[in-house]
Amino acid sequence: MGEKHQIRPRAGSLLISEPHLDDFFFGRSVVLLADHGEEGSFGIILNKTVKVRFNDIVKDFPVFDAPLFLGGPVKTDTLFFIHTLGEEIRDSAPIMKGLYWGGRLEDVQEQILSGRLSPEQIRFFVGYAGWSPNQLDSELEQHSWIVKDASLHDVIHLNTETMWQHYIRGMGKDYAIWSNYPANPILN
Repeated sequence: MGEKHQIRPRAGSLLISEPHLDDFFFGRSVVLLADHGEEGSFGIILNKTVKVRFNDIVKDFPVFDAPLFLGGPVKTDTLFFIHTLGEEIRDSAPIMKGLYWGGRLEDVQEQILSGRLSPEQIRFFVGYAGWSPNQLDSELEQHSWIVKDASLHDVIHLNTETMWQHYIRGMGKDYAIWSNYPANPILN
């Protein structure tokens, strides 16, 4: 298990929480890093859905049947999004090949109204995950996270409800047992 942190975090990396991480936001989470550098890191939790739909929270927006995700504990009153539309959403920033962060919300509205945007091309999040300079490196040294390179397929198409288990099972037999272990064994 000592080799698991060979991949260094960067934009487009996934952070998979270690099985023992007991935290409301980050326990059993998969975080997509949108940026990692000297000034800190930020990203979004990919696998924590909110029990309301997009249009239940976002008013004055075209009807769009999309789930809403809890992106992290920072700015939970703010909407963030990732998408595969590239320059069709002005001011978006690349995270990895084919995946972008943010952009102009009016461009998203226009894409929805014209029928050119489907829920498979965009994910909406309330809040984000952020780390101050060197904080994420410290958490990696404490074995809170496993860093994995991500693909566009991983981010957009994996089932979010089983995403964490999928990655933990892929870590080998030392981790596979944790994939079916209840989050809170006392409640079992």
